[in-house]
Amino acid sequence: MANDYNVTFVAGGAAQNAARGAAYILPPNSVVFTGSVGDDDLAEQLRTANKREGVKDVYFIARGEKTGACAAVITGHNRSLVTTLRAAERFQQDHLLTATVAPLVDGAQVFYVEGYMLTHNVSCAIHLGEKASLLSKIFVLNLSAPRIPQALFEELQKVIPYCDVIIGNEAEAEAWGIAAGMPNSKDLAAVARTLALMPKIIQSRPRAVIVTHGPHATILVSSANPDHPQSFPVHPLAKDKIVDTNGAGDAFAGGFLGALVLGRPLEDCIAIGHRLGAMCVQQVGAQYQWPKVSIL
Repeated sequence: MANDYNVTFVAGGAAQNAARGAAYILPPNSVVFTGSVGDDDLAEQLRTANKREGVKDVYFIARGEKTGACAAVITGHNRSLVTTLRAAERFQQDHLLTATVAPLVDGAQVFYVEGYMLTHNVSCAIHLGEKASLLSKIFVLNLSAPRIPQALFEELQKVIPYCDVIIGNEAEAEAWGIAAGMPNSKDLAAVARTLALMPKIIQSRPRAVIVTHGPHATILVSSANPDHPQSFPVHPLAKDKIVDTNGAGDAFAGGFLGALVLGRPLEDCIAIGHRLGAMCVQQVGAQYQWPKVSIL
């Protein structure tokens, strides 16, 4: 594609997009990201973006592999995606135990894991969940895509007990509801309630489930008050301001996470996530406005 078309290269990776989003509202180098890359030019592009945006990266280098990439074709407000995972599938759990990474894991306030991790390394997600439980840190999981609960429901269920926060969009929530055998899987509040009430290891801290729905209201259900779902409207953008919706969900997650680290209540975290998501869809790819503007 890059050989035949005038393409725009943008730093990507679902969790990395969210990390850069969180860094947008946090002090520089408050956010650490680890994942697997090759030893190539694409990895250098990621490092450059992270350095510019205040994210500390501690990559696992998959020797002999190329860095994963996603091609996005934008038509109006719609998109078509083709992904080649390559090095992204080669992450090793031992990397989390290295002298460089282990202290960063121990020092983190919040762990964020994308559902895509479950496709090739459930043990890493469980390791971080166990760390979060042991150290009383916050563990956040993003469902990432409908195929995660569709194809990896059992793996997902092994991780959910560690989750303090679960984030997903309407398609992902419905997919989980179907996989769980819910008769009302299109009822997003009901799915969020069921997820919120799944067994939890640290029961002293309620679980929050957030379901986004594009331009429609975002739903929040807390296990502390599961029969009272909350709804938070999304402020609409004029159609001519929407450039690319790719990465908008990651941007929401990043804004939410940054606000969570700052100690904001969940309502504020959602509002800040909405603002960063709105900023993202006005750019090409998962990018944010520079120079920075305050969204707090």
